[in-house]
Amino acid sequence: MFMEYRSGMREQAKTQIGKIQEENRRIYNSRRKDPARYEVGDLVAIKRTQQGPGLKLRAHYLGPYQVTKVKPYNSYDVIKEGDRYGPTKSTTTAEYMKRWTVSNTGSSGGKE
Repeated sequence: MFMEYRSGMREQAKTQIGKIQEENRRIYNSRRKDPARYEVGDLVAIKRTQQGPGLKLRAHYLGPYQVTKVKPYNSYDVIKEGDRYGPTKSTTTAEYMKRWTVSNTGSSGGKE
């Protein structure tokens, strides 16, 4: 009798856990969006990923960079345009990139 009760409770718990997991999955996926797609020649800014002293107040994005190669899994090879601070060549993902925009004053999208 006890074994049957325990089995029934386990099955109920399994069912409830499955329902909650499905609801959590649905809510999480509703907020997810596909990464932006870039093509060769697009100008982009890449996110500064290294932290250190004195970087807290600097621009969060480096650029402009030009996309030179589109790789699988939302990866891109980029090369620096101009003489601004940042690596000359880099490989990055769409997660750490945004389109390069020039405002009326001629500066980048800077801090975001």
